[in-house]
This record gives sequence, C-alpha cells and structure tokens, in this order.
Amino acid sequence: MLKTISVSTKRRNELIDITNEVENAVRDAGVRDGVVTVFIPHTTAAVTINENADPDVMRDIVYKLQGVFPQNDEYHHSEGNSDAHVKTTLVGPSLQVIVHDGALLLGTWQSIYFCEFDGPRTRKCHIKIVSGAAG
Repeated sequence: MLKTISVSTKRRNELIDITNEVENAVRDAGVRDGVVTVFIPHTTAAVTINENADPDVMRDIVYKLQGVFPQNDEYHHSEGNSDAHVKTTLVGPSLQVIVHDGALLLGTWQSIYFCEFDGPRTRKCHIKIVSGAAG
C-alpha cells in the first residue's frame, strides 16, 4: 500500500512530527507485520527519527544545522537554497521502520520527523507499507 500525505510548513527550517500520519497509514493498510518506508520526494526536505519527549531537541537540531550550514554563505547554486540541499543530503530523504503486531517498532522516546529546510512550503511525503511474514 502507498499513501501520500501533504505536509505544510511555516518556517524555512522546521521539523514536524509525522508519526501519527505514518501510524494511521499502517493501521489503514491493515498490516500486522512488515516494514514501512517514509520517502520525501524533494531535494530540500528530509525525514529523520529522533526524540519526542523534549521539543528543545528539535529546536537544537534546527539551530545547529542552521549554524553549520547558514543560508547565506559562499555557495555557487544560484537559487539561494544550497544550505537546504546540503542539510537534506546529510539527514536523508527516506527511512524505514519495522511494523510488528500492527504498530511501529519505535523506541519509547522516538518519533518520525519531516524536516523542512527551504520553507515555508507544502510538501509531499510518501508512505509505503509492505507486509511481511510474522516471525
């Protein structure tokens, strides 16, 4: 099953928790055991898994990425978003999570985050659920 969701961002750099949307896609697919892949089809956005207990973690990640890769630097790309391309390359466009007994096999403090690096925009996020034999 493939589900595509829309993610609207409000800031140039922003991390948005999309765990519920991924869980809903798994539930709607009726998959009990398998793998879910989350793929971001954009060159200036990414996806990651990280802590969900303290929102300061997400703020710290955005802060540090902006500091290491500022928007205005000596880039050659003429669109003014080279920093976003670099951040996306480092974080990555996709991830996989095991589905077990109908649930995402995430750690206690883990959530899935859509990473915007060139917003605000409306983006797509593809969620592919593949059923596998329980074992």
